[in-house]
Amino acid sequence: MQKNAKIFVAGHRGLVGSALVRTLEKEGYTDLVLRTHRELDLLDQHAVADFFEKEKPEYVFLAAAKVGGIMANNTVPADFIYQNLVIETNIIESARKNNVTKLLFLGSSCIYPKFAEQPMKEEYLLTGTIEPTNEPYALSKIAGIKLCQSYNRQYGTNFIAVMPTNLYGQNDNFDLTSSHVLPALIRKFHEAKTTGAKEVVAWGTGSPKREFLHVDDLARACLFVMDNYNPTKEENEKGPIFMNVGTGEDITIKELTEMIKEIVGFEGAINWDTTKPDGAPRKLLDMTRLHSLGWKHSVELKDGIKKTYEWFLQNPPRA
Repeated sequence: MQKNAKIFVAGHRGLVGSALVRTLEKEGYTDLVLRTHRELDLLDQHAVADFFEKEKPEYVFLAAAKVGGIMANNTVPADFIYQNLVIETNIIESARKNNVTKLLFLGSSCIYPKFAEQPMKEEYLLTGTIEPTNEPYALSKIAGIKLCQSYNRQYGTNFIAVMPTNLYGQNDNFDLTSSHVLPALIRKFHEAKTTGAKEVVAWGTGSPKREFLHVDDLARACLFVMDNYNPTKEENEKGPIFMNVGTGEDITIKELTEMIKEIVGFEGAINWDTTKPDGAPRKLLDMTRLHSLGWKHSVELKDGIKKTYEWFLQNPPRA
């Protein structure tokens, strides 16, 4: 991408989108096209079509999505599958019609089968049953990958995707009813510390293993992939046209919980509510493809959590 290229970041206020904007600006890109939800409703097909026809962006980072943890996925599954399908369909079709040079779609590691061999390679997509607790969201992300691949095959577009592991960092969602595990634990331990609570309740058994990537690392990876990866003819025909983005390292939820407890400075006990679901037993990404191109993460987990907690303290969530 040229520094003066016209770049549309869809979802620029979210965790990933805001990190992309910070990184693009830091790298000297000068023509970013940004729209709030009030300015552009991505669920409105006609509004999206009009926007693309008027603005004619050269590059698109499709980071807009409805996201959430296990509780949110179980509470409003229709919202997760419908809204994500509509957003990605509207943007990808308009990008095709308006000759966008390249589009990068942000997926999720939850696309892989629940009991996929570890670490998970891109080729494992659609080789088994998805984890039921986030199936609607995962299916929408799989559809986004297949949209990109199908458009490349039929129209000769250059639409690619990345599948990040569990993300965290600045601008994360700390709402306990809809957040993912890491920000939820930061808030729980912080509130327990400030109120003098004697214990914090954590979900499940603590035994599942998860991989975590700081969102700034993901943003850097997105720019790297946009500049350095174009699918081959075989990949457009058979796949994959996407790359895993992670650290290649994982940790048990129990270890993560103890780490966050230490960083926040909570001195009470941890009580594990084993009636709550664990989700998939392990989700570790195989990083061979992206590492072979020369990219590797730079933010280690403990340092990243410290930075995230510092940001949380400076930007306390509303009650």
